Order: sequence, then structure tokens, then C-alpha cells
Amino acid sequence: MISNQILQTTIDGLKSITRIDLCICDIEGKTLATTFPDPAQDEAAILMFAESPADSQVIQGYQFFKVFDEHQLEYILLAKGGSEDVYMVGKLAAFQVQNLLVAYKERFDKDNFIKNLLLDNLLLVDIYNRAKKLHIETNVKRVVYIIETKNEKDANALETVRSLFAAKTKDFITAVDEKNIIVVREVKSGESYDDLEKTANVILDMLNTEAMTKVHVAFGTVVNDIKEVSRSYKEAKMALDVGKIFYSDKNVNAYNKLGIGRLIYQLPLPLCRMFIKEIFDGKSPDEFDDETLATINKFFENSLNVSETSRQLYIHRNTLVYRLDKLQKSTGLDLRIFEDAITFKIALMVVKYMKYMENSDF
Repeated sequence: MISNQILQTTIDGLKSITRIDLCICDIEGKTLATTFPDPAQDEAAILMFAESPADSQVIQGYQFFKVFDEHQLEYILLAKGGSEDVYMVGKLAAFQVQNLLVAYKERFDKDNFIKNLLLDNLLLVDIYNRAKKLHIETNVKRVVYIIETKNEKDANALETVRSLFAAKTKDFITAVDEKNIIVVREVKSGESYDDLEKTANVILDMLNTEAMTKVHVAFGTVVNDIKEVSRSYKEAKMALDVGKIFYSDKNVNAYNKLGIGRLIYQLPLPLCRMFIKEIFDGKSPDEFDDETLATINKFFENSLNVSETSRQLYIHRNTLVYRLDKLQKSTGLDLRIFEDAITFKIALMVVKYMKYMENSDF
């Protein structure tokens, strides 16, 4: 459970204080970490000690100690020398490693709990019982961020995110699949959704600069109780998908700012096809030439203002009117009329959604 690097750092620190060499082996005699110039030990002696009832023993000039994880033998620790001082240092080292096991196990248990919480794999009573056991507060405000990385199992990105939230012990960083890093963050009193978006942009900037990784960040709404964290996670997932479909120019998407895209995303594909067929008689509203599509998009951007649209397109007002009249004849929709403009805008979004779903792995 504990990495060999952590074990090595621990005994290096103990040696620098006590000047006594230490070695940690697994129960099969394999060396995991050592400060000995030549750590070669008699595996038979280690195996014999592991099977003996003694918790400590002096063998061939070394003090042997057992390190347990809840009554199960996990490591054999060796301290070089047979004096009382070496025995004391060995006991302290074994105690330190045992505490590391407890700490890492608790961290693993918390990570496992958060994953199951996000995925709705826990009964309501289990949520509160396990949260109490793991010393996790249940009635604080939280929000879930999803960070989608370009590469699978991006350890560099994960470590960067962990370092960003390292000082915040009440936040949780985990992963439920290969490409997404999940942050369950406690929301402080007075924090607004604008503040949450600033945090998302900080994550984005750090990963772009430090981890050299292009990512998308999405977050859900603030929830008040631990049992609602999975809802914020589902909202963040939806924000990530809806952002890819309708707001591809944005790298940060908030669930509460998805607008009509959120409604379209929840429509079944047969209903979408029926809508397009009824409005456009089987034609697709995105099959126009680039000039017409550019005109339509600019017209929408300027809130159906003919004068401002023609100015930004560098065309005469009458030219824009001609294009709009031509579009009306081919579709039956006059974009200068608000209701028709809304219908056309929704149709463009529905087609974009249909193409995304048809080309995805869903």
C-alpha cells in the first residue's frame, strides 16, 4: 500500500537522526527500502522470523521487528546492531511504519468512499455511517469539478491538481475513469458561482502551464449535504458533454450556465429527427453554404439587428436583407421574426447534438 519511495524516505530520515542503518523487507524477504551499503540479507532468516511467534529478535547482528497492519504481518524491519539503543530505534522505526500504514489505509478508504459516493453505489445509511467513521463532515457545502485530460492516466496532471489543493484537507481529489480527475471541493461561506468559475480557470491555467496539458473543466451546482454530492457530479458530467457539443470554444463550463443546450442534450434522438423533419421537410439546417451560415450566426450574435450585422459583415444592408429573404424562401422561416429565429437557432443546436451523439461511442 505504501510506495517504496515513501518507505525509503522514512528510513533515510530516521538514519540521519539516529545514525543507525535500517532495512525494510516484505514477508518473503525481498528488500523494499534500505540504508545499508550492501542490503543483501539471508532470506531464510527473514522467512524463519516471519513464521515465528516473536515480534522482535536478534539474528546475525541485526535486530528484526515485525510490522503489522490490523494483526496481519505486512513488513519485516531490520536495524543493524545488537545494542539496546539499536533495539529502541528499531522499535521506533517499526512504530513509524505502522502509523504510515494506518494513515495510507485511511486515505485509501476515503478515496474509495468518495468514488462510491460519486457513483451512487452506497445506501443512504451507509453514507452517513462511513462518513462518520472516516471523520468526513456531512452537512457542509460542496461542489464537484471534473477535469478531462487529453491523455489517459495523466499522472502529471493528477499531481498538479493534488498540489493545488494540498493545503485544503477537506477537499478530495480522485478519479473514476482513465481520463477524468474529480475534485470534490468544500465551498466557503460567501463564495459565489463566479468564484467557483475563477477556481476552474485557475485549475485550467495551472495544468496548461505546469503540466503542459490541455484540459476541459466543468463543475456542477453547490450541494448542502454529502448525500447530494453525486448530483453535483452528474451535473458536472453533463456540463462537460454539453460544453463539447454547443460551446466548443470554451474550456470551462458550469452546469448553471448551459442554457438551452442542457434541455436539448436530454432529448431522445428519435424526437430530434422528428423535429427536424417537421420543420425543414427532411432537409438539414446546417447544409447551407459557408456564407449563409456565417450570415445566420452573425445575425444571432447581434440579437437580430440588421444594421449592426451588415456593418460587422462589411456588406450593404440590402445585401443582408436579400440573404434573409432567400433563406426565408428555402426554409419558410423569417429570421427577422423572433419566433422563427428561435426555431432556427434550436434546429441548428439539435442537428449539432444529433451529429455528436451519432458519432460518439454512446
